[in-house]
Amino acid sequence: MARKVEDYNVSGDTGLEELVEQMEVSGGFQAKNVGKAAKLLGEMKEDEESINFLSFPACIVSTGTRGLLRDLIKEDVFDAVVTTCGTLDHDVARYFADYHHGSFEADDRELHQEETHRLGNIFIPQSSYGEVVEDNLQPLLEEVNKQKDEIAPYELVWELGKRMDESTICYWAWKNEIPVFVPGITDGAVGTQVWFFRQDHDFTVDVWKDEDKISEMVFDAEKTSGLVVGGGISKHHLIWWNQFIGGLDRAVYVTTATEWDGSLSGARPEEAISWSKVKEEGKTVEVKGDATVILPLIVSSIF
Repeated sequence: MARKVEDYNVSGDTGLEELVEQMEVSGGFQAKNVGKAAKLLGEMKEDEESINFLSFPACIVSTGTRGLLRDLIKEDVFDAVVTTCGTLDHDVARYFADYHHGSFEADDRELHQEETHRLGNIFIPQSSYGEVVEDNLQPLLEEVNKQKDEIAPYELVWELGKRMDESTICYWAWKNEIPVFVPGITDGAVGTQVWFFRQDHDFTVDVWKDEDKISEMVFDAEKTSGLVVGGGISKHHLIWWNQFIGGLDRAVYVTTATEWDGSLSGARPEEAISWSKVKEEGKTVEVKGDATVILPLIVSSIF
């Protein structure tokens, strides 16, 4: 029997969790998918047999959403993370320096002259980004190199984390021994600093060690689930490895991308089924929208 559409009943006493539940029963458009995503995320958290993966792009780490991602790792909601090198860049840079509110309409020529980068409507002083990463990563690499001449990207993240505090993503990844896989480790400030360092040191970041680790986790899993934020290499690396075991059992996608251009970023969970990256019987939902708005809503239901 078809479900009827129900109206919101919101008052000053309505809590966030109740609001998200009402979004699901409202029946309409993306609000319904937000409610479904929250329920599915709750299932992931409670299923002790499932290995849960989280993937996201670096851009949201430049915003306050960094704190939400940090807390998901702090609370052990996910067993592994797949992301891009920029996540490390922003996590390190914001530990040592501040980013600022900006505007999408800013004059980028003026910003360039003022030595300020713009990331959407976030302003990042040049002194708070590349210089900060360089000044702090080179001494760290010297310390690590005294102990070993080869390291996995996820181990590099832990080395960063043990030298920062509870405000950072890297710290909680290290503290909880949660591997953060960075398949595009060379594509960012941290990766570039490693490249500079190895010019006159016997030192290698071995990406194949990340592949050994993620494959071990996937093949040993009874079930796998994923919260997939955005697209690109972080999304694909997560679903790529899961195809070898028939696909994810659960998948929550949050994206602004469209599918009509054939992009991986816009590809829906249904398309992933044809590649065995999501199981035919798997539970899936896709929420179209800005992750900085959607994630706080769906995550609120599991804390």
